Amino acid sequence: MKLIQSFSVDHMRIVPGIFTSRTDQVGGDTVTTYDIRLKKPNREPVIDVAAMHSLEHLIATFLRNDAAWKDEVIYWGPMGCLTGFYLILKGNRAPKEIYALLLAAFRAVGEAEAVPGTSAENCGHYLMHNLAMAKWYAKEFAEYLEQNADNPAIFEYPKAERPITDDGQQFFDS
Repeated sequence: MKLIQSFSVDHMRIVPGIFTSRTDQVGGDTVTTYDIRLKKPNREPVIDVAAMHSLEHLIATFLRNDAAWKDEVIYWGPMGCLTGFYLILKGNRAPKEIYALLLAAFRAVGEAEAVPGTSAENCGHYLMHNLAMAKWYAKEFAEYLEQNADNPAIFEYPKAERPITDDGQQFFDS
């Protein structure tokens, strides 16, 4: 079985940032999946689950209401490892081209007075939210993006180096 592309990223070297995870053709259209990484995998504590859930609601709402981008947004959701989010957009833009959008989205979390869509009718686990912690993580990431705007490492995946066996197979240790 082929290893999926996201597992070829060196998770011991990746830093928080905005990365192109994959680009696909879907029904004649190009769609791009972005890895919005808030935490260093395996080296920092992951994002609190309730705060992650709140960030999902807040930023999805922001993205789908942004006049310039709302028709481009296909999906915004959390990574299972709780170190970041996936954003899927129509088209194929470089990570730097969505930097301003994401910076604005994370800055907007700080202004939120409530988490949208948190009634039992609107959410599958409506009691699991933490706006205060969501604001903390959003502020931390927005400040990090601003401080590192000129650092190419926040826009380019570090690729894992995998040995090749004698018969040409790529070796994976786990």
